[in-house]
Amino acid sequence: MNTTARASLVLSSAAMLVLGAAGAGQAAPTPPEHAVIVCDSASFYANYDSSSGPTGLKRVLYRGDKVGHTRGAHPVYNGWAATFDYGPNDWGYVRQECLGGFGSW
Repeated sequence: MNTTARASLVLSSAAMLVLGAAGAGQAAPTPPEHAVIVCDSASFYANYDSSSGPTGLKRVLYRGDKVGHTRGAHPVYNGWAATFDYGPNDWGYVRQECLGGFGSW
């Protein structure tokens, strides 16, 4: 095997080790824990800006709507919890106190 071929083989093996190590250190995604909206109505925003609060009203959720939020894993900023709306299957932010009934469905 010539020197160029050996160098290529060594570099390819090293690259696979680096890529494998990088993938092993990443945490698996945490699926949302089933919950429901417990407020009569709750505004559901597209994003949260730390300087101005929630932005981009998507829609209003109502008591009993099925959502998801994993306490301790998904972020909560100043009482606004990252929440998954199972209706249209999208993420947004809703007031944390409007989340309840965890594991109820």
